[in-house]
Amino acid sequence: MKTLRLLLGDQLNHKHSWFQKVDEEVVYLMAEMRQETDYVKHHIQKVVAFFSAMRYFKDEMSDKGHQFIYFKLTDDNNPQKLDDIIKKALKQTKAEKFEYLLPDEYRLDEQLTSICNKLDIDTNCEDTEHFYTSRYEVKNFFSNRKTLVMESFYRMMRKKHGVMMNNDQPEGGKWNFDQSNRKKWNGAPEIPHERGFRKDVSDIVGDLEKAEVSTFGNIEPENFNWPITRADGLSVLNYFCKNLLEHFGYYQDAMHTTEKFLFHSRLSFVMNSKLLSPKEVIDKVLDFYYEHKNQIDISQVEGFVRQILGWREYMRGIYWKEMPEYAQLNQLENKNKLPDFYWTANTKMNCLKNSIQQSLDEAYAHHIQRLMITGNYALLTMVDPQEVDDWYLGIYIDAIEWVEITNTRGMSQFADGGIVGTKPYVSSANYINKMSNYCKECSYSHTKKLGKKACPFNALYWNFLDEKRAHFKDNNRMAMMMNLLNKKDNKELLELKKRAQEVIDHPERF
Repeated sequence: MKTLRLLLGDQLNHKHSWFQKVDEEVVYLMAEMRQETDYVKHHIQKVVAFFSAMRYFKDEMSDKGHQFIYFKLTDDNNPQKLDDIIKKALKQTKAEKFEYLLPDEYRLDEQLTSICNKLDIDTNCEDTEHFYTSRYEVKNFFSNRKTLVMESFYRMMRKKHGVMMNNDQPEGGKWNFDQSNRKKWNGAPEIPHERGFRKDVSDIVGDLEKAEVSTFGNIEPENFNWPITRADGLSVLNYFCKNLLEHFGYYQDAMHTTEKFLFHSRLSFVMNSKLLSPKEVIDKVLDFYYEHKNQIDISQVEGFVRQILGWREYMRGIYWKEMPEYAQLNQLENKNKLPDFYWTANTKMNCLKNSIQQSLDEAYAHHIQRLMITGNYALLTMVDPQEVDDWYLGIYIDAIEWVEITNTRGMSQFADGGIVGTKPYVSSANYINKMSNYCKECSYSHTKKLGKKACPFNALYWNFLDEKRAHFKDNNRMAMMMNLLNKKDNKELLELKKRAQEVIDHPERF
C-alpha cells in the first residue's frame, strides 16, 4: 500500500521507528510554508534555523534511501497551506494511506484532524517518540491532586525513569539543589567560548527576502551560529559536558553584560526540533558526571536534569491538559501595550537593553532573562498577555507554542491565575542587582525608589502589588509581600504609584 507520511518542521527525529528501515512504498512529505512563517512575526534566525534543519534532515534521510517530496518556500508549485500541500502530494503519489506524527501544537493538531476527516483514504497518526511522557500523562498524574505542583511530578519522573536514584531515595539525599544554584557571576570561573558554528545560510535568507516574509531581529547569513543538524547537536552536547557542566548549576540564574550564554548548553533548539531526545541528553550528561564525580558537584547536574526531565515535560503536559482555553487566560486582567523598545532595545534601563538586544542579535536569552527581566517588566507594567505571548513566540529560536505559552502566560505573566506557578514572579531592582551586573552601568540607581535616577522597577513593583491587591489577598505565597505593602507610608506609596504610572504611560522616556 502506497503511504504518504507527513513530517512537520519540529519532528526531525532521526531515531524514530519510521526511519529504521527503508520502505519503497512510503513517501515522506515536508514543506516550508507561509502558513508557518506568517501566523506570528518570527525572528529571522528562528525561521532560518527551522528551514535549514529541515533541508539537512531531508538530505540525510534521502541519502539513506528514504523517498521525499519537499516543498521549498519559493517553489512555484508550493501551495503554502498544509491542507493544500497534503492534497497535492496525495494526488502526486497516488497514496492509499496518509500518516502523520502527533503535532505538539494545538492548532496543528486541530488542523490535521480536520484534514484527515475529509480524506477518503485510510489515515493514521503515531507518537513522535521524543518525550519521556505521553501527551496526557501529566493530566492523569494530577487528576486526583488539588494543585499542579511541578516538584511532585518531577519526583515521580525521577523514580519512574530511575534518574539519579539510589533505590527509592534521591542521589545526594535531596531532590532539589536549587538553593545552591543562585550564584552571581563576577568574572570567575572563566567561561569557555560557546561551541559556535559558521554556517552559510545565505540561500535561505535569500528565499525569505524573495518571498517577502516579514521577520525581525538580526542575522549574519554567512556565519550562522546555531546547531541545525543532529551531528551539530551531539557536538554541542559533548562540548557542554566537557566545558560547561562543571559550573552550570551554580550560575544558571546569573546574568552578565559581556557573557550572553554563560554556562548554558544552547541545546534547546536541537531538542525542540527533535534532532536530539531529552533521554539521550540526560543520559550523556549523567554518564559524564559519574565519570567525573571528583570534579563535578551533584548540584550542577541536578539543576540541568530538573529543567529537562521536570520542567520541560511538565510544561508540555500542562499545555495539553489546559488547551485551548489556556491561550485566552488573563486572570490579572492586564490590557496595556507592549512597549516599542521590545523590538528595538532602545531603552535606558540597562537590564532590558541588554536582554532585548541579545535576543535581537542571537534569538536567545536564558530562562532568568526571560522570566525576571523582560517578563518581569511586562507583568509589572500590566501588559496584555497576548502581546507578551506573541513576542516570546516570535523572538526565540526555541519557541514553539507548547513550551512558550505555558512559560509566558503561566510562569512569567501569571495570566493563568496560578495553574503553573503559585505566585507571580515579580521583583524590584534588588533581585536584578543581586543576580547580574546590569545595574552597575545603568542610568538608574537600583537603590533609589523615587526621583529621576530611581530604577523604574522599584516604583513599578509596589504599584503592581497595590493595583492587584484583590487578586492576591488569599494567596499565602504573597502574604509577606502584601504585609510589607500594607506597612508602606501612604504618601510614599502615592508617589511610587505616580512614578509607576509615568513609566507605564511613557515607556519611551525611560
